Amino acid sequence: MRNRATALFVVCWAILPRAFAQDAQLTQFYATPTYISPAFAGTGLQTRLGLVVRDQWPAIPGAFVTANFALDHNLSGMNSGLGLMVHHDRSGSGALSYTSVTGQYAYEIQLKRKVFLRPALQVGYVNHAVDYSRLVFGDQLARGSNSGTSENTEGNSIGYADLGSGLLFFTPKLWLGVALHHMNRPNQSLLQNEARVPMKFSMHGGYRVSLRSPVIRKEPESFVFAFNYKSQGKFDQLDFGAYYEREPFFVGLWYRGLPLMKRYAPGYANNDAIAILVGTIVNDLRIGYSYDITISRLTTSSAGAHEITLGYEIATEA
Repeated sequence: MRNRATALFVVCWAILPRAFAQDAQLTQFYATPTYISPAFAGTGLQTRLGLVVRDQWPAIPGAFVTANFALDHNLSGMNSGLGLMVHHDRSGSGALSYTSVTGQYAYEIQLKRKVFLRPALQVGYVNHAVDYSRLVFGDQLARGSNSGTSENTEGNSIGYADLGSGLLFFTPKLWLGVALHHMNRPNQSLLQNEARVPMKFSMHGGYRVSLRSPVIRKEPESFVFAFNYKSQGKFDQLDFGAYYEREPFFVGLWYRGLPLMKRYAPGYANNDAIAILVGTIVNDLRIGYSYDITISRLTTSSAGAHEITLGYEIATEA
């Protein structure tokens, strides 16, 4: 049991930077908005699908790989939106994994013409697991890492319910919202101890500026500005930036960090990354790629982060 705990400690130490934030972070957070808040469920035309795959710090073997699939539907006749989200995150050479399936419901309140307020709830089930076959125990170090271990490797996963909520104010051009995740602070310990998931608070918003030209263009042209602030436990972070869109292409620039408001230690500013985004729209399919340029102390060893997003929106005629 002692070696088993030591092995888990080593894995946890290896993923310490991710543990600071607890939840996986996404650079293109606007590509799967229901990951930010359940209040975005049903804000599309009718049915919307989104997929994000992220490889963070690829120079560190098996660091963090995240995939998120989201499906939401607008029930206009019921002033409601429904969402379904599947999220998977693995880290520490794949030894630790986190998989969740979440259902979401949002109710839309019309304040006045084209101005809406949407309170929402979500309920999910999470499986948190460790793959002991990817770990090396003390007795294996003594006899050789290819040998088996005499340690008890049963009880390698835990399942729990996870609750969240959100509130969104939006118009055709402006949106502003808040969300709470892990409201029940579930216990995710794999060692029969208590390790509560810290509640996460986020505030997010954006504004779309449509560009006008003396020449009538067939392709819509606009700038979109957005931000996403999140706080979990003792740590917080801010993503903000903008992208320019003129169908069928879009390009953007984003910053992540809080350098003027918070420092972890003297001389250590809270700077994380600068992200560059490019993408295209093919018929009803939106494809995006972003690369995070690390500007923290991991600059020379992380190799940044790659993220690919796919979005598809279906509008059915009444």
